[in-house]
Amino acid sequence: MSQAIQFDPIRLPPEAEELRIEVRAFLAEELANGGFDPRSTILTSAFDKEFSKRVGAKGWIGMTWPKKYGGQERSFLERYVVTEEFRVANAPTAAHFTADRQSGPVLLKYAPEHIKQEVLPAITRGECTFCIGMSEPNSGSDLFAASTRATPTEGGYLINGTKLWTSNAHQSDFMIGLFRTSPPTKENRRHGLTQFLVRLKQPGITINPVRNMAHKHEFNEVVFEDLFIPEDHILGEVDGAWKQATSELAYERSGPERFLETYYVLTELVRVLGDKPDPRAAEGIGRLVAQVHTLRRMSVSVNGMLQAGKEPVLEGSIVKDVGTIWEQTLPDKARSLSAFVDAEPSNRATFDEVLQYATTIAPKLTIQGGTTEVLRGIIARGLGLR
Repeated sequence: MSQAIQFDPIRLPPEAEELRIEVRAFLAEELANGGFDPRSTILTSAFDKEFSKRVGAKGWIGMTWPKKYGGQERSFLERYVVTEEFRVANAPTAAHFTADRQSGPVLLKYAPEHIKQEVLPAITRGECTFCIGMSEPNSGSDLFAASTRATPTEGGYLINGTKLWTSNAHQSDFMIGLFRTSPPTKENRRHGLTQFLVRLKQPGITINPVRNMAHKHEFNEVVFEDLFIPEDHILGEVDGAWKQATSELAYERSGPERFLETYYVLTELVRVLGDKPDPRAAEGIGRLVAQVHTLRRMSVSVNGMLQAGKEPVLEGSIVKDVGTIWEQTLPDKARSLSAFVDAEPSNRATFDEVLQYATTIAPKLTIQGGTTEVLRGIIARGLGLR
């Protein structure tokens, strides 16, 4: 069955713009006090638990969640503003971002009450970190091909298998993992997958680093060997988690982080070209800004739709697909536009460094959140084309 793709015409409300002023003031104070170094965040690590705790103290983690779990019951559009400002400032949000963006909402929907009471307030305080266990060595972004098994045992399940490309697993407290509890059927290959809450710091789990081309340790291989998970750590419907996982990915694929990950290249390009760029450079910057503005409008729309209780899976997939392409091609376009700029070291040093880094990490942008091929398959299926 096909469905229409609809980006609702949504604008940020006044309270979101008021919040933006507050967030900028917080970031300015953090920079002035040495709370974080934007350049270091780009080139080394964006994982900083102390920064996350300070963000939690402001009420900006889990800010859309119920107050009884530590949330603020604010809107998705207000959360959008916080995410956008943090990303543009290169703030070190990795310690809390996955939990804030998607793991917390999954727990809110499907976890038993005692798990919610234990975990959600810790997330909002910036004290609890999450990773996502979806991709596997032989299935990649094809979630329905997942083969890591959860076998029933007394009081719970035993997990055996491997997850791959698991961002920040080596620094996380929990994983929300997608495991096979039954074989797929001929009629429905999506059948047989179940989501579990996994406590990572326990026997039965081995986490191996997978370094990217910049030699940065962000991804991991997570190996499970007879890991016991209690029955009350099941999230949602046994054998029916594909619906939950695809809904969850609407959160993961639609935010400003999906087109702003290499945004620092654009700001450095503008700095290097100066306030009087030649016509070719000025046209190039204009095109890039117009493109990122369009992506921003699409992303705001999806977040507004989430606020309205909709599940914009196709729209979120489009934001991720187009956004990834934009941020992957940005370094090459910046290199071309800056080709005739004076190579004076004081003018080019930082630009060349971030350009090199953005180029080397560009391939991983396709992997995280779903490859382009898988995303286009989802979109095509939603349109009734396959």
